[in-house]
Amino acid sequence: MFCPKCGSILIPSMSKGKKILSCSCGYKSKDLKPAQISERVREKQEGITVVEKDAPEHLPKVDAECPKCAHPKAYFWTVQTRAGDEPETKFFRCAKCKHTWRDYS
Repeated sequence: MFCPKCGSILIPSMSKGKKILSCSCGYKSKDLKPAQISERVREKQEGITVVEKDAPEHLPKVDAECPKCAHPKAYFWTVQTRAGDEPETKFFRCAKCKHTWRDYS
């Protein structure tokens, strides 16, 4: 909320044991309703698909040889496992034996 006199942002403060909004120009407001923040949690919406790592049929399939069974196809996903300025880690899961491995490149 902004001060109607000078346009500055009103700051919450205490006056005589009560919360008020005040400005450096001297303006004071007892109406705290414009400064209240509220949030609402919405229920699950129709048409939204949640992708889980344990449901590989929703993940992209690529040509990658499984180190365990040598099957030529695997599902993949990426996760930021290191600092934000580092590249993501790519995970693969064999489409046949479900073996999971990482690619750090």
